[in-house]
Parts: sequence; structure tokens; C-alpha cells
Amino acid sequence: MTTEVVIKPKSKLDSQPVSDGTIVELPKDSVPPTTNGNGDSFLAQLVEKLRQTLEKHQGERQIVVIQDFPDPDALSSAWAYQLIAEHYNIQCDIVYAGTLSHQENIALVKLTGLPARKWGIQTLKERDLSVYQGCVLVDSQGTNCQLIPLIQQANIPLVVVIDHHSKQGELKAEFIDLRLQMRATATIMTQYIQSGLLEFDNGNPVHVKCATALMHGLRSDTNQLMQAQEKDFLAAAYLSRYYDAQLLNSVLQSSRSRRVMDVIERSLKNRIIKNNFTIAGVGYLRYEDRDAIPQAADFLVTEENVHTAVVYGVVHDESNDVELVIGSLRTTKITLDTDEFIKEAFGQDSQGRFFGGGRYMAGGFEIPVGFLGGFNDNAEYARLKWEAFDNQIKQKLGRLVNPDD
Repeated sequence: MTTEVVIKPKSKLDSQPVSDGTIVELPKDSVPPTTNGNGDSFLAQLVEKLRQTLEKHQGERQIVVIQDFPDPDALSSAWAYQLIAEHYNIQCDIVYAGTLSHQENIALVKLTGLPARKWGIQTLKERDLSVYQGCVLVDSQGTNCQLIPLIQQANIPLVVVIDHHSKQGELKAEFIDLRLQMRATATIMTQYIQSGLLEFDNGNPVHVKCATALMHGLRSDTNQLMQAQEKDFLAAAYLSRYYDAQLLNSVLQSSRSRRVMDVIERSLKNRIIKNNFTIAGVGYLRYEDRDAIPQAADFLVTEENVHTAVVYGVVHDESNDVELVIGSLRTTKITLDTDEFIKEAFGQDSQGRFFGGGRYMAGGFEIPVGFLGGFNDNAEYARLKWEAFDNQIKQKLGRLVNPDD
């Protein structure tokens, strides 16, 4: 029997309670109800519920699934969960289906020894999933993970979901912590550590490296703390006691590849600017270069008289023979709700799942090419297909960017 706790101030963003689990789903920038005004009672409830959930599953093995193209927030938060779970004799495997393509993500995993492993769809099909008694989603709700359908087919129950993005669909888990007002999942995980679920030790090199990863994840999702709120600063202050500044600097100093620079150059050449929005299609990209798209958006949004940048391209996953339109949005306009903007622009699929969403000042979308996929060896077909998708995306964005057109 599961316990349902709903803490949701009234807001236009409120939705129906998620069944089966401990739910925390707060509107953006809201203040959770507390007994003392500083959130201690609210956090204590969460810590106790998570502790009870972990105790219930002592001695089990769980699969921790993160987004296909994991960012520092997802990687570090999953690692923190793994270390917390170890104290309850729970063995965790951190897996993702895509690839590490951003140079900082590659450096983070290599330099810290972060225990995340790539499992392709075929790899998962060949594995014995019966060894897992539960699935955990961290910095994700499963909509950006190719592995989730196979895990569901194996009847592995969803035990824990911890995320700071808006709700993507119905979730059923024993413990669900969705806090939209938090800027990073790394902040949430650091709060759990501070509250006693894990005691960091400066003499433990694994703890030092995990603290460094959490600091990177927190800084990454708050634009180097420029968009951080009080709880993010408090989490960063706590991590500052344990993290390795030299190690973090090594991660941050990793160089952009030539292919990433080429995509940024393409975005500059192809961009159009309307009403302070810059929109750029960059054509076809290799699967492993996908992270060049958000890096190009980060670059374009710095242009004078531009407050929002959208960059997109068609990414071909050769291993699974799948093509996707991948896009990223970056904005400096504080009144632009990136989540609502992307969802209104691109809508949802036949199962009611949105093609994209966002968090504070950033967002992304992923649209399957479907029937038109493949045939990229035919240059004329590839050109026509790109033109069709390029025009369609520009029209969908144009309805919101420049509705008078």
C-alpha cells in the first residue's frame, strides 16, 4: 500500500494528482507550505518518505535510468542516489541509451569515474532484467529515455522518481518528488544528503568526486548560478566543503570539438531573426554530435538584440535506424515560459506525450521523423526532406514568435 501526499498550492499550472506515491508537484517559483517558514518541515516530510521507501527495498537491485543524452545534472544526481541507496544495501546500475556528446559531459565521466553506462536498445534486449526489483528515474520522467518501454515490458516496478521539470504525463511510483520551483535536480539530491540520508566525508575520494559532479550539475542547470535561487546557493555552499575545485576546473576547461564548431557556424549562417527571436536550422547531424545543438543555441542567444534562440536539426541514430528532429531553446527573457512555449508550439503525440518541454530559461524538443526517415544516401531526397521539416518547424515557431505573419 502506498501513501499519497499532495502538496500543491493553487495555480494555473496545477494538474490532477499523480496516483500511487508520495507526490510533490509545485508551481514554478512557489514557496512550499511549512510550519516555520523556511521549508524545514516540508523537506523533513520528503526525507522521511524517501527513507521509508529505501528501507522497504533493502537488499534489492535497482536500475537507475537517466535521459538518453545525459547532462551534468542527471549524471551527478543519479550518482548521488546510487550512493544514498548503498547505505540501505540497495545495489544500483546507472544506465542511459544515447551517448555522451558534450565535451564537458565526457570529461565529467572520465575524470570523476562516474559510474554511468551506455546500454543501447539491443544491449538491453540481450540482458537479463529479472535481476532488477525496481526502476528509478532521476532528472527524468521517462519520456526522454528509450529504455523505459523495455523496462515496462519486463514488469520492473517504478519505485522512485526525482525531477525538477514539469509533469510530462501520469506517473505511478512509490515515491515521486517533482519540484518545479527547484532549478536543478542536483539541488534536490544535495538537500537529501544534507538531511542525513548520506554523510559526505572529505577523506572519501568517491564522496569528493560526487560532490564535484553535483556542483557541476547545479552550476550547469542554473547558468553558472546566475539563475540560482536561495536553495541552490545553500546547496552550493554545502557542496563547497567537499568538492575538488581543481577537478571541476579541469571538467570546465574541456575543449569544443571541430564538429561542434561547424554546427555553430551553420547556425550563424542559417539563422533568421524576428521579434528578438533567432531561429536556425542546422541540417543533418551525426547521432554523437547531438549536443552541438544546445551549444549553438547558447551561442546565438548572446547576440545583440536577441533574447531567445532556437536551434534544431535532424539527427540520425544509425544503431537503431531512427531519425529525430532535435531542437534546443535558450532565452534571457524572464517572462518567457519555455515549457509552455515549446508545448504550445509542437504539441503532443498520439499518446498524449508532449514532444518537448522546458525549465527556467531553457528547453528542448524531440520529434520522430517516422515514415520519412532514412534514404539519406539519396542527396535529392535528403534535401527535400530537410526543407519540409525546416519549413514546418519555422511555421510552428512563427505562430508564436510573429503571429501577424
